[in-house]
Amino acid sequence: MKALIVSDIHGSSYYADKIKEIIMKENPDMFIVLGDLYYHGPRNELSEEYNPMKVSNILNSYKNIIYVVKGNCDSEVDEMISEFTFYDNLVLDINGKKTFCTHGHKFNKDNLPKQEFDIMAYGHFHMGFIKNENNKVFINPGSISLPKNGSKNSYIIIDELGIYLNDENGNIMERFLF
Repeated sequence: MKALIVSDIHGSSYYADKIKEIIMKENPDMFIVLGDLYYHGPRNELSEEYNPMKVSNILNSYKNIIYVVKGNCDSEVDEMISEFTFYDNLVLDINGKKTFCTHGHKFNKDNLPKQEFDIMAYGHFHMGFIKNENNKVFINPGSISLPKNGSKNSYIIIDELGIYLNDENGNIMERFLF
């Protein structure tokens, strides 16, 4: 099984189109969005080609493979234009690894949930990484549209062999092999 994980689209139709390209290239079985889909938030500039309705149309086209956790910028009105469910947190089995998915503003590597997991996936901080600490793997795909602190627009792939943090063009920036 192959999972694609993105976060923090913040209404960028430009990067939602990039996600379509990534899905065509990577052909994931599962597409996970770790929150902040449509609204840019008061602390962020407008994302490139800000168009939340176009983003929702693109994401809705993946309703059969998409899993979404609610971010701190997501609201009930966002759920009204979405043909998929927003979860507070999700635990998914990805290749036998219990993967706890959350946005990151509540739970993250510095504030762990009570739920057991092998991998914790979260966004929110707009900086991608893969960290192995105390037999747990913490992953952050960064922001696909609004990276911060000199990081790149990025996403994560999990497959049978490992976890890969890729830039928007598919170049591997970090990896963790199982």
